[in-house]
Amino acid sequence: MTAQFPAEQTDSGEFQRQEDAFREWISSDGSTPYPAAAGRYHLYISLACPWASRTVIFRKLKGLEDVVGMTVVDPIRDEEGWAFRDSSGKTPPGAPFESTDPINGFQFLSEAYKATDPDYDERVTVPVLWDKETHRIVNNCEDDICRMFNDVFNEFAKNKNVDFFPKEIEAEHAKLSGFLYDNVNNGVYRAGFATRQRPYEIACRRVFEALDELEERLSKSRHLFRGRIVEADWRLFCTLIRFDAVYHGHFKCNLRRLIDYPNLQGYLMDLYQQPGIAETVKFDHIKRHYYMTHTEINPTRIVPIGPTLDLGKPHNRERLI
Repeated sequence: MTAQFPAEQTDSGEFQRQEDAFREWISSDGSTPYPAAAGRYHLYISLACPWASRTVIFRKLKGLEDVVGMTVVDPIRDEEGWAFRDSSGKTPPGAPFESTDPINGFQFLSEAYKATDPDYDERVTVPVLWDKETHRIVNNCEDDICRMFNDVFNEFAKNKNVDFFPKEIEAEHAKLSGFLYDNVNNGVYRAGFATRQRPYEIACRRVFEALDELEERLSKSRHLFRGRIVEADWRLFCTLIRFDAVYHGHFKCNLRRLIDYPNLQGYLMDLYQQPGIAETVKFDHIKRHYYMTHTEINPTRIVPIGPTLDLGKPHNRERLI
């Protein structure tokens, strides 16, 4: 099998994700060249991407929509990378998503990378946090962007009391977030992008071992840290919401469906039904991106019509604390 991303593939067939290239920091105390300010920064995201979707959720729940602008790229990434496309009124399945860049007039997100580093030659990823004053990328790491939205933009946030990184559970929270990244968030990609049988099987089994562990944890607790919702919950949500739609079939993570886990499924519905969250989830973007972009995995580019997911029904998680 040909690798989806050859530069991120080992000779033994394992997928090794590239490091984020831009990790500069916005500050509220003047300690960095990028001060927190309303209207200065712009977020480029894909609604298909789980990493980018977490930043969308933080922006929504912190109440930063009037503070940090946002542009959504077309969900179908081709050899030119993430693109801004004018659909010209087309509506059939597979037609380009209406997406123009009001900030720079870019046609491709790669232009933002080249404007920041003319020698950049790695894969262009989302999310991207752009500085409109210096005309460069500040940060393309979702972990950093979520942390900045939570902390350094709090002066401008409508929901100042919302804190997804509570100090009293900091060490345990960081440990669990690392576990989720290794075994679930990136685990599904290690299974899906593996080019040999053994790396696929190892990665896939690790995914389900982790899901089994999380199912047990969530049998006793409404959320990962009892009744409060923290960053780790949204980190997990962004993978779970895509699981039955794309990871189960497209990435061959098919030992079980998420709906086969009663606690994980109820937990997913509980988070999905939190105010403002459903509007951040676009299954059309998700399915078209994965099935039409990963041609090495799905050469026909046929997008499945299922599964039917009823995420709005009662979840009965209120009985747990």
